[in-house]
Amino acid sequence: MKYEEQNEELTSERPDREVRNEIIEGRNAVIEALRAGRAIDKIYLAKGETDKTLGHIASKARAAGIVVVETERRKLDQMSYTGAHQGVVAVCAVREYCSIDDILAIAAQRGEDPFVIICDEISDPHNLGAIIRSAECAGAHGIIIPKRRSAGVTAIVGKVSAGAAEHMAVARVPNITNAIKELKQAGLWIYGTAADGQSSLWKTNLTGPIGLVIGSEGDGMSRLVAESCDVTVSIPMKGKVSSLNASCAATILMYEVLHQRMK
Repeated sequence: MKYEEQNEELTSERPDREVRNEIIEGRNAVIEALRAGRAIDKIYLAKGETDKTLGHIASKARAAGIVVVETERRKLDQMSYTGAHQGVVAVCAVREYCSIDDILAIAAQRGEDPFVIICDEISDPHNLGAIIRSAECAGAHGIIIPKRRSAGVTAIVGKVSAGAAEHMAVARVPNITNAIKELKQAGLWIYGTAADGQSSLWKTNLTGPIGLVIGSEGDGMSRLVAESCDVTVSIPMKGKVSSLNASCAATILMYEVLHQRMK
């Protein structure tokens, strides 16, 4: 299912203290953050730089499982609050990421069938924050996001989630299709969202251990992810607009799961 893109630009907002505090700039500051084991979402490096210190930062970050992105200096200038980024900017995570096993363990501790939300390249932090908020309210045990082409759990996401990010387990994985295979091996049934889904939402049995896939804002689920789903589900649409915002669609689906579980 394709969703409307949420076109709200983060740069249009005046950054508050919480958002400013998620940025670490400069070579020494980033190195110390890595040494201290700070929860870092991504590190952005100036493209084309051959400086040994930046190379050291990239190696140390990758060894710690942190995503490293090479980008134009103009983007680093836009991200910087001090104007002295020295070719490197780190974006901090609100909290540490967990593993898929940790999410399944939460379900086991609660004595409930696993209920996992899988975000397939949700790139808008406002959408991810809203999904996390709905997931926490609907009783999901955790959320899975990919390392690349996805928003991470940053201060902006935490703010949009209204604090839910502090309570929701989020696993960050290299590959969503492999994560789905892991969930299937654990006994979960995987439901994907698609406009031409095999089953209408109101007619779909969503009880038992499940993983619910939410596709990206622009293109919906990727082909390999869609092929990995056991069932694709469509949301009934009656109006003239043919698509929903990704976080709105996710909320509708999650609350149908909750509704069926409470019967």
